[in-house]
Amino acid sequence: MPNWGGGNKCTACHRTVYHAEEVQCDGKSFHKSCFLCSCCRKCLDSTTVAVHDLELYCRSCYAKKYGPKGYGYGQGAGTLSMDRGERLGIKPEEKQTHRPTTNTNTSKFAQKFGATDQCGRCEKAVYMAEKIMGAGKPWHKSCFCCATCNKSLESTTQTEKDGEIYCKACYGKNFGPKGYGYGQGAGALVHTE
Repeated sequence: MPNWGGGNKCTACHRTVYHAEEVQCDGKSFHKSCFLCSCCRKCLDSTTVAVHDLELYCRSCYAKKYGPKGYGYGQGAGTLSMDRGERLGIKPEEKQTHRPTTNTNTSKFAQKFGATDQCGRCEKAVYMAEKIMGAGKPWHKSCFCCATCNKSLESTTQTEKDGEIYCKACYGKNFGPKGYGYGQGAGALVHTE
């Protein structure tokens, strides 16, 4: 049957949409007043719409319902939200039961402030604020230095041998190749016996 003077049918309300009030999304027509988020009912536009399974969402509701979940996925920098998305059909997770700690450090101070590891050099407790990882072990910032020359190291400048850390120069002197032709720099020839 011909459509005399009318327009397309609105996907939301199934009534005729005239050109002056038409919004198109995903090849479908909507009235401007029907172009709403299916969760929070906010008015949408081309920059805020997200489509999932033929339903329209604002970016915020789409992210809460279908986006990544867990620590670090907030709505912006430093945001903590108590909205768990129950109104979006997201079922709350069951609470975890308390498990006893496996921390072998019995110091009450260490347990209170989160020291669970021992330094690779001094073997004292390493707290998160001062911890540097290297050679597969935690280290204090002050202990993270070359075992031979005590030069301060970074994760990119350290080398490891038998659980100890060295600067690249000391590692080369102590554990590098020796003999005729292996020197400290380009063109150096050293004869060692």
